[in-house]
Amino acid sequence: MRIETPSTGVVDDLADMWVELAADQRRHGSHLVADGNRASIRSAIGRHVVSSRVRVAREEGRLVGFVMFTVESDSLERTVSRGLIENLYVVPDRRREGIGTKLLERAENALEDSGVETIALDVLAGNDSARAFYAETGYEPHRLTVEKPIESDTHSKGDD
Repeated sequence: MRIETPSTGVVDDLADMWVELAADQRRHGSHLVADGNRASIRSAIGRHVVSSRVRVAREEGRLVGFVMFTVESDSLERTVSRGLIENLYVVPDRRREGIGTKLLERAENALEDSGVETIALDVLAGNDSARAFYAETGYEPHRLTVEKPIESDTHSKGDD
């Protein structure tokens, strides 16, 4: 198995993999529409490929996983520079073989080479296996997002 920086020729394949990732994440509470975001994610993947912010795992010509990453940049000043792992996916029949770990390490190395001091990623609270994977690779909770559906908000509706 090889981890490599892909060419633009794999953008459609990576978009297909992202759609699979997004569809699977629905069972963990994700609000993303999988196939409905194909065009947008294809464009984002293309930009990431052109700027060398994607790594793919390939075995015997088959793509078996990918990771997308970037250096955080916005107008707010921070005490540390931060890299972001945006997506990490391994095809289901190849999980638990170390592919995700190798992809994550390559993304972390690229981010370290770009000068970041810390790396962050989002993981759905209901995705126990992903949370365990990231804990095993040294990630610790830093920020917690909470949400509730509006229709369950009994306090803001009044007591008429």
